[in-house]
Amino acid sequence: MAQKILIVEDMQSLADALRVFLQREGFQVVLAYDGVEGLRLVTEEKPDLVILDIVLPGEDGLEVCRRIRQEPETARLPILILSGKGEEMDKVVGLEVGADDYLAKPFGDRELVVRVRALLRRSLAPTQSRVLRVGGIEVDSERYTVSVGGRPVALTPRELELLRALLEAKGRALGRGYLLETLWGRDRKVGIESRTLDV
Repeated sequence: MAQKILIVEDMQSLADALRVFLQREGFQVVLAYDGVEGLRLVTEEKPDLVILDIVLPGEDGLEVCRRIRQEPETARLPILILSGKGEEMDKVVGLEVGADDYLAKPFGDRELVVRVRALLRRSLAPTQSRVLRVGGIEVDSERYTVSVGGRPVALTPRELELLRALLEAKGRALGRGYLLETLWGRDRKVGIESRTLDV
């Protein structure tokens, strides 16, 4: 069965072109033209990946991304942001709100499909044990929740993954390069600098 991709893009011509290209690559594609419709289709269609524009009518793409990450059923859904905003800070903000990858417009079709396949491959990799407990800290990677001594702590998805990596390495020193690779993968051409971890 073909993997399903939800494209949330308000430019109908671009959305249609992406749909045709991705269908030729073997994917099933569902389209939404605004953020509210996109959120509805995430629930109804249960896509394997979301391609999300930032500038959308109604709910903008960053808010859609945040809301997808807040729901336990969709917290681990791969999200690729597409945007005409290619500045480093725009990319950092997109990744910090929970996107897995960021692609600035204009982009090539081949680059898009390679990134989509990489995200899908990562999402299908064997998952770690859902809940990690160390001392009084509990990290639930499926629900994206953290508690300390039974009290909930609000963290961004990236902060949660960083905390999980540090807890799993209890007693071992982890280098900056390892953490960058663990949190952002090999492709860090998305504006992530090594100082991002210091913030």
